[in-house]
Amino acid sequence: MAADAVLGEEATESTHQPAAPYGTVNGKAAEKQMRNAGRNAELRRAIRNLDVLPAMPAIAQKLLALNLNTEEGERMLMVLIGQDPQISAKIIGLANSAVIGASRRISSVKDAALLLGAKRVQSVATGIAIISMMAKAPPCEFSIRDLWLHGFRIAAAAQGIAHFMPANMRPTDEQLFLAGMLHDIGYLVLAYLDPKLSDKLHSHLAAESMRPKMEVEREILDICHDELGAELARHWNLPEEIITALRYHHSPDEAGEAPGQILARLVDIAQKLLPSNGNNESPVSEISAREWELLGINPVTAEEMREQANKRAEQASQSASSFI
Repeated sequence: MAADAVLGEEATESTHQPAAPYGTVNGKAAEKQMRNAGRNAELRRAIRNLDVLPAMPAIAQKLLALNLNTEEGERMLMVLIGQDPQISAKIIGLANSAVIGASRRISSVKDAALLLGAKRVQSVATGIAIISMMAKAPPCEFSIRDLWLHGFRIAAAAQGIAHFMPANMRPTDEQLFLAGMLHDIGYLVLAYLDPKLSDKLHSHLAAESMRPKMEVEREILDICHDELGAELARHWNLPEEIITALRYHHSPDEAGEAPGQILARLVDIAQKLLPSNGNNESPVSEISAREWELLGINPVTAEEMREQANKRAEQASQSASSFI
């Protein structure tokens, strides 16, 4: 099924709609509301048509399934990455970046893994595989490269914040990396499902840049990128923690006791700590004492964390340029 055939904005706006009462403002508003309701219903049906959503790259599936606490798992990591020249080159490029600061030239994936750590290599390689696949999305108004750079910045900031948490509450760096990198992937889901509607949304987001994104999305789509991203994560059979983080990264309180609620909260706070990220994602940038305390963090360290988050985000931008 063609992605733009799923919704077909022009068709949904011009068919099966009753005429509004002639000459009445209320009638015009009602007609517009019905058109939007029809489009939104189609969009919700479309995201449940799994044939429309992209499949996770096979290598990403295999990488995520590895148990790196075993010698066999580490061996298979090297084998899998070695089978993909693009991933191999980018992992080596990352290891040689100025941000990593290697004391000698890295020329093999094995040496890169020794320097970066096997788990970091696993998460970065998974990210590269997903980026390469999602870069094949239909042409759209927004920059996919900017979206991924933003994801890496948020992932790095969230990892920095997590280091201030008690060890028994802290998610792994690998979980934080994947949640941060994928948190806005719902925008690409929309581009797959309906490129025209995606372009319309991003035109509105650009024109109304001072409004919170979620508010604009709800007005245009009814469904937001957090829901779309979670649907893709379910389609890919990603861990429940990641699904929760994608779904509630703007509303962590709504996640309740679901696995991944801490991940969602860390991504949410990272977004608030990086006001220079060019995305007006959150209606407020202030972080309450309660939000810090729910992470087991002393609010007194908030300014130190802000500096740490921005420093890590800047480093992530520099290192990500080696493989995005």
